[in-house]
Amino acid sequence: MSSFGRTGLSSLKWQIALGLGAVGAVGLAYWYIKSSNKNKTLQVAESFVAETEETPFQKAQRYKTEGNEMFRKGKYDEAIAAYNKAIEIIPDEFKVDLATYYQNRAAAYEQLKKWSSVISDCEKAISLNNRYEKALYRRAKAYEMVKDWEKALDDVTSVCLLQNFSNQSALLMADRVLKELGKKNAAEAMKHRTSVIPSKNFIKTYFSSFSEDPVYKKLLETTDPLGQGELKGFLKAKLAFATERYAEIIPACTEEINLSEAESIYKIEALSLRASFYFLTGQFKEALEDLNNIIESGEADIKIKVNSLIKRSSIYMQTEKLEECLADFEEAALLGPDVSDVFHHRGQVKLLMEKTQEARDDFQKAVQLNPGFPIAAVQKCYTDYRHAMQSQDMGLLMASMQDFRKAIQKFPNCTETYVLFAQVQTERQEYQEAEELYQKVLKLDPNNASVYVHRGLLLLQWKGEIENAVQLMREAIKIDEKCEFAYETLGTVEVQRGNLIVAIDLFNKAIALARSEMEMVHLFSLRDAASSQLKIASNLGAGAQLIKGLS
Repeated sequence: MSSFGRTGLSSLKWQIALGLGAVGAVGLAYWYIKSSNKNKTLQVAESFVAETEETPFQKAQRYKTEGNEMFRKGKYDEAIAAYNKAIEIIPDEFKVDLATYYQNRAAAYEQLKKWSSVISDCEKAISLNNRYEKALYRRAKAYEMVKDWEKALDDVTSVCLLQNFSNQSALLMADRVLKELGKKNAAEAMKHRTSVIPSKNFIKTYFSSFSEDPVYKKLLETTDPLGQGELKGFLKAKLAFATERYAEIIPACTEEINLSEAESIYKIEALSLRASFYFLTGQFKEALEDLNNIIESGEADIKIKVNSLIKRSSIYMQTEKLEECLADFEEAALLGPDVSDVFHHRGQVKLLMEKTQEARDDFQKAVQLNPGFPIAAVQKCYTDYRHAMQSQDMGLLMASMQDFRKAIQKFPNCTETYVLFAQVQTERQEYQEAEELYQKVLKLDPNNASVYVHRGLLLLQWKGEIENAVQLMREAIKIDEKCEFAYETLGTVEVQRGNLIVAIDLFNKAIALARSEMEMVHLFSLRDAASSQLKIASNLGAGAQLIKGLS
């Protein structure tokens, strides 16, 4: 309600009361004095009317006040009628007030869930005042209700920029809208996605996460006659794996699978290896078909079935089918109660679900079953640390730190041991030790692109050295042009630096490498946030970091 709405209306009431008093006094004088001076009385009356006559602006404000009162009473149709009158009568020069009337009417339409009318009125309000935060936010909510995610994002981005990211409700809405827009864009991108062989380091890391994969062990064996005669089928795939010609593996496995029963010796192994590379290249449907064939086969070895159940559960996790994922782990545990990989991989899922105690139990069992497997051992240390932080258990926290150091002594050539401990020490602000741990990793594996990215993040937190951090991340991309982690992280840093066009390009490169729709949703959210910010900041003449304010 405006200041005129409060004081003007009060003054008007006072004037009316005074006028009634004057008429009463005139009546008494006429009664007692019998005065017949009608002309004089008429002049007094005309003078009173002239003094109390409203201007168009005053009438408009009165209608707005009436509309506000009806709105407070929940009489939204009556409020709209009053705002209509205010809008019709107000002179053109009062643009700010007219914008308020439209915004108020939009609020009434919002209560009636008339979203198109909300959007239309907010549009008119914003055309009169392009920094009208209430109208922008109300229109963003209306766009969200009609699932117009792009326009909702632009409006809520405007609000975030104008309010310097201080409005928590707007930030939560931006996060919500970005996820929905990310889902839409990811679903569309998956229809046209071209499968990409990931980096050699990624493939190596994937296979090394299984300590009891019978097919992987066969790939590492040197007893098969690879050098004798023309190779075909699985043996050809084995040679391609050994020489890192990964693009040849799926066709070679397919050749083995298509052989007759009499000719094929390695049909199950070929199905398993092809499924792994279908998974690695993001061809989840094809991977599931191969894994299903193994699981349902009466000929497959129990350990290959167990391994196939673990791999199928990973696909279910990537495609957000958590119940199916956990059901496969249950079946794998029944079939292979002594296979450590079952509990190691289920522990990772439970950790992602933030069920840290259940994850600890699984990792503990994995280590008991296979104490010589370094990856399970170090992930147990990391899970103990996460649970200690979650439960505020100082005793467990100290024990996990000691276990990390023991793991490094026991497995000095396992890079993951150093990397996970370095991440923990970075989180604990033990920056110097974290840097020393990363340096040790690079001595063991100088072409590990991810470590360069982690070191860049460490420099940002430790010393605020943005240029050096960016240089390390660019070095990671030079080492491994398929390092999705490097593109995503560098893109986020470039957003912080205000280099939005560069950031958008980096996010697009990460999207092209993403294997699952779930990964794409996250990356599209980052890209769309940067794109919207670039557009809106340019329109408003402002600059800020939308991603900085998002969860």
